[in-house]
Amino acid sequence: MNIALPDDLQRWHAIFEKAVSQIEAVDPGHDINHIKRVVNSAVQFANQEGANMQVVLPAAWLHDCVQVSKASRLRSQASQLAAGKATELLSEWGYQADLLPAIAHAIEAHSYSANIPCQTLEAQIVQDADRMDALGAIGIARTLLVGASFGNPLTFHEDPFCYHRTPDDKAAIIDHFYTKLLKLKDSFHTRAALQEASKRHQFMQQYLSQLEDELT
Repeated sequence: MNIALPDDLQRWHAIFEKAVSQIEAVDPGHDINHIKRVVNSAVQFANQEGANMQVVLPAAWLHDCVQVSKASRLRSQASQLAAGKATELLSEWGYQADLLPAIAHAIEAHSYSANIPCQTLEAQIVQDADRMDALGAIGIARTLLVGASFGNPLTFHEDPFCYHRTPDDKAAIIDHFYTKLLKLKDSFHTRAALQEASKRHQFMQQYLSQLEDELT
């Protein structure tokens, strides 16, 4: 994966990429390709916002270094477990020690389910990059892949677009748009992310409208 980075981070970039390529994804939405997309977005946002790339890069690469199934009672703790594991790995590799707390915080705060407020620009960027991958065409594709892997139907048999019922993404794949995805647009922090999120949000609304037309 080739992205523009300062020379002193190119070696670390290769180390991180090799390390996470060994991670076994718990579902199709959190594979190595997801991680690479998050890294790419995080680097882009960090360059635009003037963030500390020495914090953003390892946090983005290692944000899912511990993965927990959505069905697990530990799901909401996944980002904290990943932060702990990332700190251990970076210490073993000899990464700059004084940056480890900031990296750990950025990893902890990226998670939607953990609901940990971002205290730094770097945490905001990693969270923005991870949430961006839940929107737009790639967000739709990931939602369909993950929902199908759980054996969920595409739509619920009654009121499939949740006009008159509470959405439940354990009941149908499309419900996930209403429980989470359509709520993400205004949760982004950086200007670049907000602009891109708005475009992707609109695309998802168009998809749902087209799907409803075809089904009805």
